[in-house]
Amino acid sequence: MKKKLISVVLPSFNEEGNIEKIYFEIIKLFKKQLKRFNYEIVFIDNDSKDNTRNIIRKICKKDKKAKAIFNAKNFGQFNSPYYGLLNTTGDAVISMASDFQDPVELIPEFVKAWEDGYKIAIGVRKTSTDNFILKTLKKVYYNLISKFSNVDQIKMFTGFGLYDKDFVNILRKLDDPTPFLRGIVAELGYKRKEIEFNQGKREKGKTSNNFYSLYDAAMLSFTSYTKIGLRIATFFGGIVLVISVIIAIIYLIMKFIWWDRFQAGMIPMLLGMLFLGSVQILFIGIIGEYILAINQRVMKRPLVVEEERINF
Repeated sequence: MKKKLISVVLPSFNEEGNIEKIYFEIIKLFKKQLKRFNYEIVFIDNDSKDNTRNIIRKICKKDKKAKAIFNAKNFGQFNSPYYGLLNTTGDAVISMASDFQDPVELIPEFVKAWEDGYKIAIGVRKTSTDNFILKTLKKVYYNLISKFSNVDQIKMFTGFGLYDKDFVNILRKLDDPTPFLRGIVAELGYKRKEIEFNQGKREKGKTSNNFYSLYDAAMLSFTSYTKIGLRIATFFGGIVLVISVIIAIIYLIMKFIWWDRFQAGMIPMLLGMLFLGSVQILFIGIIGEYILAINQRVMKRPLVVEEERINF
């Protein structure tokens, strides 16, 4: 009987200290605990500036089950792993980070869930290595996005998990130039198994995540799966309009009653103008995020541009 094939996608960016070690950990796992399966390892490198690509080339030269895609430039934290998923051939695909924050030992649990009939098995972080401020901000964000999204979002999920080839085929048909896998799994995914895990520490190197990349992820999810930003702008504008009309009528009545004694002055007007101006700028920014998301999708640019591929 032909063995089923499991693909493992390993996105990388400046992971020279981790990429070879995690490769050997995965291979050891398949040779000991998952001998009943064939495997392929698909590296997708997002234009690393260190020695990561040379290490991947060395691995691919020795192991024909290892494949590699080298991007022409850095196409971001979402496009590159997603493109790697689309270029697999396995009956199931595992996507995970290359820095050991996604534990290799969780793979057998994913595979067991898949064998039990789940087409999707994902890892959900129970604890993380983030500092207190970042943890608090993420908690608030996940609570808000879950409350206001028209899709039941998955809290503390980064994309780490196993996906059946049927789901990967759905991804291939989406033709989305700005894919957000975490939202897609929640919106279009089959019945899934969620497995909690404690996020490990990054083995070596420095994370490429920063405030901008985290903000970009938050806004992509916000504009893709909520209408609340636009609705708040509409409702708030209407409420402020009503309040402004009421205050104007009150001021007018007070002026008529105490014509000589009532001095409205400029301070209320200035405060009102500053307040409304700030609110307008805020909501123009929110609307701009939605327009940016639309613009990126309308342009239909490729997910990535390849510079080189090995062993395909």
